[in-house]
Amino acid sequence: MNTIAILGAGAWGTALAACLARATHQVTLCARRAEHAAAMRAARENAAYLPGVALPESIQITDRWNDAARAAEVVVMAVPSRFARATMAPVSAALTAQNTLVSVTKGIEQHSLMTMTAMLGEVAPAVRRLAVLSGPGFAPEVARGKPAAIVAAAADEAVAQDVQTLFASRALRVYRSTDVVGVELAGAAKNVIAIAAGMCDGLALGASARAALITRGLAELARLGRASGARGETMYGLAGLGDLVLTCTGDLSRNRTLGLRIGRGESATGSTSSAPGAPVAEGVSNARSIRALAGRNGVEMPIVAAVCRVLYEGAAADAMVEELLSRELKREF
Repeated sequence: MNTIAILGAGAWGTALAACLARATHQVTLCARRAEHAAAMRAARENAAYLPGVALPESIQITDRWNDAARAAEVVVMAVPSRFARATMAPVSAALTAQNTLVSVTKGIEQHSLMTMTAMLGEVAPAVRRLAVLSGPGFAPEVARGKPAAIVAAAADEAVAQDVQTLFASRALRVYRSTDVVGVELAGAAKNVIAIAAGMCDGLALGASARAALITRGLAELARLGRASGARGETMYGLAGLGDLVLTCTGDLSRNRTLGLRIGRGESATGSTSSAPGAPVAEGVSNARSIRALAGRNGVEMPIVAAVCRVLYEGAAADAMVEELLSRELKREF
């Protein structure tokens, strides 16, 4: 049995807390707001982010993050990427070389363009056991014990194996990898492609257009991965292709849902708000980060660039489609 603190009581953090508690680990789920923690304790449910899923009685719920982190062997960061550094900096003093620190956040930091584990390495330098957990899994399905497969990645194979073993259960199959950069970049970039896929569906362009967009989106992920030192197979595995397909086609995808609304004519303006407290479509904040990272690495990502123009520059969704279709003809590979 491990002692685990999950920092962030959104849908994914709550789902993982439920899974780990059912596996008899000692779990503390940390909410940002005291009133949110109190509501979950009273109802044994996270009505704000994961309604309808009963929280095991063994889960401790608190808003005292430092205390929870100090008492834990494993600390899991489950907060939106744009709040991650500000959230983790005050907790870092509670972490030591004995802790395992796992990011389950899919994103790239906006100003530094760091992955989440790179940021954590800077914010919590005492920690040596850093890992990321990513892949195709919707929180409501995982929380209810429906089958899924994801990836645990760490630079140290032994750490990756420890995290793999920790999160694996009968319904949740966990593979391991040492390609941390590949797993993290795939998880961040696929959200941007999913917004484009949602726009495609919102414009009623058809299944053929969606398939083309997903395939060319995967090519963009692969180019960015290669330029950043990731392994090619990672982009075609669970963290890349698997998560891309899920997020671009699943009705539970926040990023696809946002794209659907934009494609159907709703304004993209409200989607760029950075106010905490509401469910987050990570592709919104990460679109510009991925575009900037691609530019820094000399990588062409036309779908990501087009999504940025819709979200931040006032372009219309149908203009994005026209722009992509009118690009010069070229070899596929």
